[in-house]
Amino acid sequence: MNKSFITNFLAFIAIIIGYTVANNIIFTVGLFALSGAVTNWLAIHMLFERVPFLYGSGVIPARFEDFKVAIRGLMMEQFFTEENIDRFLAGSDNPATAIDLAPVINKVDLSPAFDNLVSVVEQSSFGGMLAMVGGTEALQPMREPFIEKMRASVIEISQSDEFSAILRKELEQPNIMAGMRDKVSDIIEKRLNELTPQLVKEIVQRMIREHLGWLVVWGGVFGGIIGFIAAITTQL
Repeated sequence: MNKSFITNFLAFIAIIIGYTVANNIIFTVGLFALSGAVTNWLAIHMLFERVPFLYGSGVIPARFEDFKVAIRGLMMEQFFTEENIDRFLAGSDNPATAIDLAPVINKVDLSPAFDNLVSVVEQSSFGGMLAMVGGTEALQPMREPFIEKMRASVIEISQSDEFSAILRKELEQPNIMAGMRDKVSDIIEKRLNELTPQLVKEIVQRMIREHLGWLVVWGGVFGGIIGFIAAITTQL
């Protein structure tokens, strides 16, 4: 059982007991507590669901476009600002580790580099000598060792202080920075366009359902207190 049900149930029991034993204080406390709890429960329900003849109900699904705009604005204005991007590019105190390109380089196919090398050798003055020892096929056993050495060399270069500094300097150019923010904005926009009113409602409900339940509890508590004061006042 959730907090809302327990609060309403206890308030209803108080009404029954107060009415049965003809105790006006218990009856009034239960009545006010139930009215406060039910009112808050209805208000919470109206946030997410449309209620016929109640203007303003279902506000979250109805205004989901505004929520999307607000989320996009929050992401771009708070997280992906030029200052934050610049801080990310600056990385740690060691420039060599600021931008790690090794994972990208490891996925790059460097076979064309070896093919170009073979082509250059073949078209150079060494081409005739190469033909005498079997042509380009004689160089094929060197393909994998060459690629591994080339990959290691490129990674080493990319991790040097000088390379990191040059790369950061280029990325921090105003036109590059604006382009990065535009791309991030486009990605966020595309993801937000996948949201539907129902999905937005479910996301918000998951985030605040537990906390909103306390509104019903406190509505019942304060309603009961007001009812108690009202009952005591009428008896004076």
